[in-house]
Amino acid sequence: MRSALLATLAASALVLTACGSEGGDTADPSTSPPRSAATSASDTAEPETATEPSSSPDLPDSPATARPPDSDPGTVITTGGSEFGPMLFDENDQAIYMWEREPTSKPTCYGDCADAWPPVLTDGEPVAAGKVKPRLLGTTKRRGGQIQVTYGGHPLYYYVDEGPGEVLCHNVATHGGLWWVVQPDGDPAP
Repeated sequence: MRSALLATLAASALVLTACGSEGGDTADPSTSPPRSAATSASDTAEPETATEPSSSPDLPDSPATARPPDSDPGTVITTGGSEFGPMLFDENDQAIYMWEREPTSKPTCYGDCADAWPPVLTDGEPVAAGKVKPRLLGTTKRRGGQIQVTYGGHPLYYYVDEGPGEVLCHNVATHGGLWWVVQPDGDPAP
């Protein structure tokens, strides 16, 4: 009994340690560029703009989104199973998160926050796969001009220390707020 309790406590500490520290910079772009290749461009002050998810009722919730023939393919957002139920992943099986401190499409995770939680970036229109609802996919402009993928109007992120298929940081508080995996309906997993 005592061994099981110690193992549970050790596993809980490992998950909390794996998801970063409580501190962090959520708005100061003057820190050094994030470590991740996904966020290698500098984040200098520039107005953010967003493309809202399509609200057109005639768009199907299909496994793929049609793109104009001349557009670059964007980041593929798909779904997969997890202990939290179906959730969003990218095409490389990286778990995708949203942050409770961002109730709109305007990103506020910069500096140390973006070091730990690199934004899901795209060079073209994001592409829906699996059970992703194309009408919920959108984009927003980050400081420095990078385009970040949104879902249901919320900016999307990865956790830097997770490998493909790993989901270690659901409902974990870092950088002043909770991070949640995202369900196909756009809501955080319970």
